[in-house]
Amino acid sequence: IFQPVSEKMSIDKALVQKIPLLTVSAGPRDPEWIKRLEQEYASLIKYVQLNKEQDHDWFRVESNKDGTRWFGKCWYIHNYEKYEFTVQFDIPVAYPTTAPEIELPELEGKTAKMYRGGKICLTDHFYPLWARNASRFGVAHALALGLGPWLAAEVPYMIANGRLAPPEKKENK
Repeated sequence: IFQPVSEKMSIDKALVQKIPLLTVSAGPRDPEWIKRLEQEYASLIKYVQLNKEQDHDWFRVESNKDGTRWFGKCWYIHNYEKYEFTVQFDIPVAYPTTAPEIELPELEGKTAKMYRGGKICLTDHFYPLWARNASRFGVAHALALGLGPWLAAEVPYMIANGRLAPPEKKENK
């Protein structure tokens, strides 16, 4: 049975358990940061592969040269309409003890589950989970356990309340 991405976006525990945990506990100012960054990329690559195997491709991200600023696109499909958003976040100085604050700038002010600057609210559910797994979780886990479930909860709500309009259709010429 075909499932739109929105129905598949709830947390898939079996999938999340396949995302490699990180072993190097280092932040951007630590001498071991390059080793940590290598593990971040490996974990993220594995997560992307797992998503593609399940036909659940929903984001593209990349980082600046030193791995401290991440940016890209994420999308959510609701009623067979694709809603695409810019996603960005900085790696905090206290990382990995402190989780990154994920931003969706164009959604700022459209939901109460968001802070100034378009930072999504993850305090009740994701941050306690991150705290229990600090240093083992990385960017891939933040996307899988933070951004994905947030999109699944908030995008349909914003659409239902008229705060998010369907994307414009491009005419074939």
